[in-house]
Order: sequence, then C-alpha cells, then structure tokens
Amino acid sequence: MLVGRTADAIGEGVAIATAAAKLAVKNQILVGTIARGGAFEIDHYMDVARAALLSMAKESDDAADLLTRLRKRAKGRHSDPHGTHDYRDRDVRNLRRRAKQSAGVAERLRKMTEEPEALGELVEEARAAAWSDVRGNLDRRLRVEGMRPDQDPDYDRMRDARMQALKLVDLQALSSEQRARRKRAKAAEKAAEKDAAKSERSTRREARQVGDT
Repeated sequence: MLVGRTADAIGEGVAIATAAAKLAVKNQILVGTIARGGAFEIDHYMDVARAALLSMAKESDDAADLLTRLRKRAKGRHSDPHGTHDYRDRDVRNLRRRAKQSAGVAERLRKMTEEPEALGELVEEARAAAWSDVRGNLDRRLRVEGMRPDQDPDYDRMRDARMQALKLVDLQALSSEQRARRKRAKAAEKAAEKDAAKSERSTRREARQVGDT
C-alpha cells in the first residue's frame, strides 16, 4: 500500500487527469447535443470518458518510461549538470520516486475505466458542467436581449430564428471561452514547471554546498 508523499502525488495526478478527462467529455457533450442536435446518451459518453482516461493513462506511462530512462542515464554520473534535465547520480532517488508516481497514476486511471460507477459519475459531472456553461451564456444573453412575448408582436414568428441564433452565438462564445481557458491552463502549467525547475536547482545547490562542507 502506498503511503506518504508518493500516495499524495498519485492522488493529485489522478485528480488532474480526471479533471482533464471531464473537460474533454464536457466539450463532446456540448458539440454532440447542442451543435449537432443529438440526444444525450449516457453509454456513448461513458465510452468517451473511458477513451479520455486511457489517453491520460498512456501519457502517465510515457512519463514513467522517460523518467526511468533518465534515472538509468544519471546513475553513476557525478559531474556538474549542464541543464535542468541533465540529471546526475544524486537525482536517481528523486527520479525513481517520480517514475513510481507516474506509473501509479496510470494504474489508477486504468482501474477507473473498468468501473462503471466511476465513469458514470465523471459523465454526470461533465454533463452538469456543460449545462452550466450553456445556462450561463443564455442568462447573460437573455438579460441583454430579453423581451416579454406580449411586448413583441413578432415573437411567435421569430422564436425559431431566435433560438437558432442563440445556439450559434452561444456556441461561438463557448468555443472562445474554452480556448481562453486552455491558454490560461497552459500558462499556469508552464509557470508551475518553471517553479519546480527553480526549486530543483536550488535543492541541487544546497546539496552541493552540504557536500562541500
């Protein structure tokens, strides 16, 4: 049983991967049920969720494989590094732990794909998030453009056109919003990687100073 930092890191990795999978399912729901006018079929979106989780699991496996190769390359090397990812023997323990964490995330995600209850929960959360996005956009538009039927003599004749326009405009707004969110997420991820690299360099310097003393 995994405990301590490794278990916490795996739990955090699974949470991040699950959130990414949920976003992918939500986007598919928006496209499939609104843009294309399809019905919401739970089995179909459970398959979408399963595919998204498997994709995340593969990414974690690939990360574990890379870390393992870096660890083997670093073993026995004691010279000063020439870059952030130019690891040395003193990094072997940390690389082993990170590889174990990535492999643990991949294993947990694959187990989720075999659990209908977990898949169903993910899809339901994605459906609720999709509806929340649509409702929010509709509310904003209706506050601006809202008009009571008795105030508009052409309400009945124009109702279908209005609904279609709302779909098209709101979908465009949703698409732009999703792109902006992805950009913000990538920027945050890069900043986190930069901070992690900085912390790692600082740790190495401290380790060298301790070694020198």
